[in-house]
Amino acid sequence: MATDLEKKYRPHVIIASIVVPILVAALFGIKLEGFDTSFLPPIYASINGLTAVLLVLAVISIKKGNKERHRMLIRMAMLCSLLFLAGYVTYHITSDTTYYGDLNHNGILEDSEAELVRGSILVYYIILMSHILLSIAVIPMVLITYLKGWAGNLKSHRKWAKFTFPIWLYVAVTGVAVYLMIAPYYG
Repeated sequence: MATDLEKKYRPHVIIASIVVPILVAALFGIKLEGFDTSFLPPIYASINGLTAVLLVLAVISIKKGNKERHRMLIRMAMLCSLLFLAGYVTYHITSDTTYYGDLNHNGILEDSEAELVRGSILVYYIILMSHILLSIAVIPMVLITYLKGWAGNLKSHRKWAKFTFPIWLYVAVTGVAVYLMIAPYYG
């Protein structure tokens, strides 16, 4: 049963869950010239890695009964996710697209380059696509799970967290994996 606090903030969760992916998609249509943000990918990949660590520590904390530490770690993981998103969007609206396998950085995957990544390109795109799709799906899941915990609806919070945690962790870890795979092809 939803609490009054959940009912009050549910519209905000719905709006954020719709607006954030649409805004990110819209921002990809913008290209700002004259900014060197080439330093950002390792930073936002590291933030994704930190998010994964924080999530694992948060689960360990709650299993040990340390609710206050759990809350702090989850808030930090949420902040890291927001920082990741800000860095990711900033980089992508100021930089050309990087193509997996494009060693000469000309924006075209030539036959000779494609041959070199033939064995890994499918793996890269499967990881990338699952990362992107689940990163969209996890937004409402994180917000709903957090809201339920904040509102004191702990039974429902636990049920949601059992699904939210592995997906959020997957998104954080695959963010690092995608970076490590694409990093050799940055111009």
